[in-house]
Amino acid sequence: MKIVVTSIFVQDQDKALDFYSGKLGFVKKEDVPVGEFRWITLVSPDELDGTELLLEPNEHPAAKEYQKKIFADGIPATMFGVADIQREYKRLKEKGVEFSMEPTAMGEVTIAIFNDTCGNLIQLVQK
Repeated sequence: MKIVVTSIFVQDQDKALDFYSGKLGFVKKEDVPVGEFRWITLVSPDELDGTELLLEPNEHPAAKEYQKKIFADGIPATMFGVADIQREYKRLKEKGVEFSMEPTAMGEVTIAIFNDTCGNLIQLVQK
């Protein structure tokens, strides 16, 4: 068994697609109409057949409440691994990404946290 798709709730699918592809550099894999929304997935440019990230509309009241509360409490919705967090931090800052935590050593890992502009905090980690 393996993870093939994981999702993140977003307030606006178009805005999220622009952010995750344009700013973060993920590659769009699927973009299929599903009723009033779309099934939009992205993958890492380094793993085109890897785990897909689904940009899930937060239309359900429970999804909205969950997203709002974890954001308010400063809890990242997900984590992305990077090889060089300082380089990635600098690259993303230059693209206008807003960080709430600069790269910070936490034992064996270094983490940073940024706002995806779609209702989520995202954590970067370098092991």
